[in-house]
Amino acid sequence: MRNDAHAPPATDAIGSLVAGVAERGYAVVPAFLPSGAIVALRRRAEAAFAAQRMRPAAVGRAGARVHDVALRGDAIVWLDDIEADPAEDALRAALEDLRRRANEAMFLGLLDFEGHYARYPEGARYARHRDRFRDQDTRVLSFVLYLNEDCSPTMGGALRLQVDDACEHDVVPDAGTAVAFMAERFEHEVLPATRPRWSFTGWFRRRAW
Repeated sequence: MRNDAHAPPATDAIGSLVAGVAERGYAVVPAFLPSGAIVALRRRAEAAFAAQRMRPAAVGRAGARVHDVALRGDAIVWLDDIEADPAEDALRAALEDLRRRANEAMFLGLLDFEGHYARYPEGARYARHRDRFRDQDTRVLSFVLYLNEDCSPTMGGALRLQVDDACEHDVVPDAGTAVAFMAERFEHEVLPATRPRWSFTGWFRRRAW
């Protein structure tokens, strides 16, 4: 019997993400990975935090990086900065499948992925922004996977996507829910939560020109 923590995503989960992004630029899919895989990833994030491997996140790039909790209050650890663990096997496989299928469907030229675990403490937020840097266009497709157990809208911590000038779409950060959206197109923010908020977040990138 396959260990649930290492099982692949539901057969239509990646297809649903790709189809949604191709149609409207963003997609939200629940139960992206089996519950056992989500629990394993949450434990990895909690262990990194307990071991003080997570560091306050910054905004900006290179010499323009700024630490300002009023703008961004989470702490992060990059996946490549911690020891490899079987807990991430299903995640890595799913991300590679998503990269390949997004390229096939939309010709995005995605080459690789960078990602990190993130923890927002109670009351922390991330102000409205775009994921693409002003002076670099390598980030093409943003991806978020939520790791919060027993989540509800009253917890707060929603991802608010600015779909257009008149429409916002709030995503409840429930365990197993995945979000993908075009990094250049959508401004978004993380709303404050009433308890710590956990996620895995990253970007599919193309070659820098």
